[in-house]
Amino acid sequence: MRRFEQTFARLAQENRKGLVTYIMAGDGGMGATSDLLHRLPDAGADIIELGMPFTDPMADGPTIQKAAIRALGGGTNLAQVLAAAAEFRERNQTTPLVLMGYYNPMFIYGEEAFINSASQAGVDGLIIVDLPPEEDGSLRAKADAAGISMIRLTTPTTNDHRLEKVLEGASGFIYHVSVKGITGGAQASTDQVATDMARIRAHTKLPLAIGFGISNGAQAKEMAAHAHAVVVGSALVRYMEVDETADPDLDGLIGHVRSIREALDE
Repeated sequence: MRRFEQTFARLAQENRKGLVTYIMAGDGGMGATSDLLHRLPDAGADIIELGMPFTDPMADGPTIQKAAIRALGGGTNLAQVLAAAAEFRERNQTTPLVLMGYYNPMFIYGEEAFINSASQAGVDGLIIVDLPPEEDGSLRAKADAAGISMIRLTTPTTNDHRLEKVLEGASGFIYHVSVKGITGGAQASTDQVATDMARIRAHTKLPLAIGFGISNGAQAKEMAAHAHAVVVGSALVRYMEVDETADPDLDGLIGHVRSIREALDE
């Protein structure tokens, strides 16, 4: 069984909801990234999304945009992100790791070289925000051959006809973007999410994770009632927003993850 399957099977057996956490690679320095990667599972993260910084993160709100700028300003590149993933996997063999970002850096790196490096690093999945299903055939074929899942995004505007195309070739889990717009925005209405989740469940047996607009334990618990997992990103990245005279609040970030995990387990 792949790590995604093992993780969701364990969660189902324990009657628990999954917690997916997002951090931006290189934000606060690669040392901070490495530290967080190793601490997040103990704090309650079941799956980790590691952002690949990009100069034009069009789907992201100001919080993650600024994180990408900080990371790139510190010299972070894709090779360093992959090295951080490999170092994490040497010490953790069970927690699924997803690389999330945009296609351009992968294109520059070279699709085959990127997939080979990601596979060797123990990466489990990819979320490529700006690469629609119609355009990901080449990358997906290489990822499939390497055992790396292509995790697809659904939204409130994904109708049934479009949903069939989005789900075609998807694996790992489905990431439902619960609101229209960019990351870090307002929380979606519970009724809308419930309707969306019921419709998507009718088309796939893959686990469903809800993201965008979830920032605390109460929101996570409310959204988790309609899915297998919730995704928290911007609320964690905010702990990295400090001026040049201070260090990022890694302990605060980890504490926030613990509080969300506790709320989900109540």
